[in-house]
Amino acid sequence: MSIFETEHTILITCAKAVEPFVAEELVQLGFDVTAERPAAVETTGTFTDCMLLNLHLRTAHRVLLEVAQFRADSPDALYSEVSRLPWEDVIPSDGYVSVVASARTEAVRDARFAGLRTKDAIVDRILKHKDRRPDSGPDRSRAVVSLYWHDDSVTLYLDTTGEPLSMRGYRKLPHRAPMRETLAAAAILGTQWEPGAHFVNPMCGSGTLAIEAALLATHTAPGLLRENFSFIHVCGYDAGEWSLMREDAIKRRTAPTGRIIATDIDPKAVAAARKNAEAAGMARAIEFDVCDFRRTTVPPATEGDCILLNPEYGERLGSERELEPIYTAIGDMFKQSCQGYTGAVFTGNMHLAKRIGLRTRRRIPLFNGRIECRLFVYDLYAGTRKVRS
Repeated sequence: MSIFETEHTILITCAKAVEPFVAEELVQLGFDVTAERPAAVETTGTFTDCMLLNLHLRTAHRVLLEVAQFRADSPDALYSEVSRLPWEDVIPSDGYVSVVASARTEAVRDARFAGLRTKDAIVDRILKHKDRRPDSGPDRSRAVVSLYWHDDSVTLYLDTTGEPLSMRGYRKLPHRAPMRETLAAAAILGTQWEPGAHFVNPMCGSGTLAIEAALLATHTAPGLLRENFSFIHVCGYDAGEWSLMREDAIKRRTAPTGRIIATDIDPKAVAAARKNAEAAGMARAIEFDVCDFRRTTVPPATEGDCILLNPEYGERLGSERELEPIYTAIGDMFKQSCQGYTGAVFTGNMHLAKRIGLRTRRRIPLFNGRIECRLFVYDLYAGTRKVRS
């Protein structure tokens, strides 16, 4: 199992409906997309490529390097096949390994048992060759092995990410129901905003959208914000190579050329957003203000500008009617103050979205957890017409 020099299949997981954004990111990074699956995209590459992908991908969750495929029709067969692999060359004997299992097979009733047998095979193999076995458990902050068992087909991956890439490390004060960082990045990319142009984010909450826009505008690799990835805890990790990779990413950073403006009517939200922006190193790139969204400063339009809002969805009983005037006011603001911009609204409430009253250019399905949402994108040219919903 020579996984550190040769090319293997790389499976990149993501949220449902985000696959096209991950695929586009891969192409921009110089990788071929070999397949798209539900909530995942495949490419090929080396262990070093996985390090690079962890550093640069904005919309993905995890980067998994395939290490083996085989057939197994029972837990004993699974143990036997896993124990044939030279895990002593992958997992340090004085280290730690976590096994995450997904099983849809009649061979086992519970995926946890499949994970336990896989873990036993790994640590027993290492004990046999190194006279010492690594610790193991559920902690995904160190070495992680992922098992996918479907019918009698088994695929093993080395999870090079560990904690998902959405955990950038800058969210110090989450405030209320924050948007996941990778979802925010996908929503921004879905607007087709040009990162050198203005980006305006009323109702900014804890600032995730504005911070992700700032990372894009400054060409900052999101992985620079993290200190830990699972690939650091395996035998093939080269600290010098990772350091050079980071240094190259740091050299690519630039100052933003457009204004990034984030506002919220809640002073506590803006305080949290400022704190998070400081943790991300983006405080100087974002202009914060406390105000009603309708009073947000909207700079004169230049080519590629965007205004993006993520209003409440109205999940509580009776709150939908209370939010109808807000969505109507968003449409009015777009028409009156945002000519020349791309307008966008991310919401999980399709009925309320109709209150915006503008013709959409794009409607992009996205999921906020289990909630099916839409990113509604509008061209806000002068004289934008209100249409009937």
